[in-house]
Amino acid sequence: MEASEHPGVSTGDGYAVGHLDALGDGPGFRKVRKGLGVTAFGVNAIVMPPGIESGFHYHDVQEELYFVHRGAIEMEFGDGSVERLGEGSFARVDAATARKIRNAGDVDAVYLCVGGKDGYVGRDGRTPEGEEQRVKPIGG
Repeated sequence: MEASEHPGVSTGDGYAVGHLDALGDGPGFRKVRKGLGVTAFGVNAIVMPPGIESGFHYHDVQEELYFVHRGAIEMEFGDGSVERLGEGSFARVDAATARKIRNAGDVDAVYLCVGGKDGYVGRDGRTPEGEEQRVKPIGG
């Protein structure tokens, strides 16, 4: 499914922009990769209601990075350890490490999961011809 097939997702020459709500509704997976046309890595947003937990899973090759946007989750690992992640928290998990996620609060937890393999690309950002590289204040 192309990004343009999602109402509420704007696309242009080389980009796509959308809100979580434009990628689905209710609990479960929001297919960010498909919705925005991401091709370089896997990425999903998950909306997990209170009292819900996933089963254990692991991957063959894909390392994952989790980011908690709203609420709180607990990640239980195959060794029995448990980590609580509140809003703004990150967790990196190796492919072969078993993990299980549960909503640790009383509101919907919303977290982003990004997966990939084969390493870091390195700094490859460039400034277009005629532009100078800088950070500008908004409206300034």
